Amino acid sequence: MRLLLAVLAIFIYSFQIAMAQERAPMRVLVMGDSFMTSNGSAKQAVPHLLARQLGARVKSTAVSGARFGYQLPLTGALGFNIAKQYRKGNWDYVVMNGGGNDLWLGCGCTRCKKRLNRLISPDGTAGHVPDTVKRARRDGARVIYVGYLRSPGLGSPIEHCRKVGDALEARISVMARQDPGVSFVSLADMVPHGDASFHGLDMIHPSPKGSQAATDRIIKAIIATRRPGQKTAASN
Repeated sequence: MRLLLAVLAIFIYSFQIAMAQERAPMRVLVMGDSFMTSNGSAKQAVPHLLARQLGARVKSTAVSGARFGYQLPLTGALGFNIAKQYRKGNWDYVVMNGGGNDLWLGCGCTRCKKRLNRLISPDGTAGHVPDTVKRARRDGARVIYVGYLRSPGLGSPIEHCRKVGDALEARISVMARQDPGVSFVSLADMVPHGDASFHGLDMIHPSPKGSQAATDRIIKAIIATRRPGQKTAASN
């Protein structure tokens, strides 16, 4: 009888935990560079939009100007190194981006083969990006890796980065296909040619419209991959 009661108590306790987890808000960590922080002063950055639209608990460690290859230890630990933005936790999702500043600021988007290989190998298995993704996956989180907006062809300072940016994202897509817990969200087809409304005045960073459009795609990926019983405000 005591054994039966003990088993019953364990079952009830496990059921209560499962129900509490189902009711609890989704936990999301956002990492990356200025793509994730743009429009933050108006609370229209990607992390703000995710929190509102998903009804989720969102923590953002993204830092403007951050890179994967950032070498200075102190400021790197403060978030300028994207890999060091990761925080251990019971995350349901880690939404991240990065690599653009490594290519633009690191090699001017020209002669970037070595730097690109350090970011991610052609087969998507090695480099700063896969290492960071694997760390989140080891802790049980699903990873949504977000690509960059493309220039609408209106004189952006990073127009010449398109080719190497495409190469970076092709490798990230290969990486994502190797793990069902990783999704790559491409934004390459989002901006119509000649349409400046998705970008800020600098024609590099997203406008509020651009951040919202990117967030919509991220949420679509989250809804498509959420675990059974895991609810979001956007899916209700």
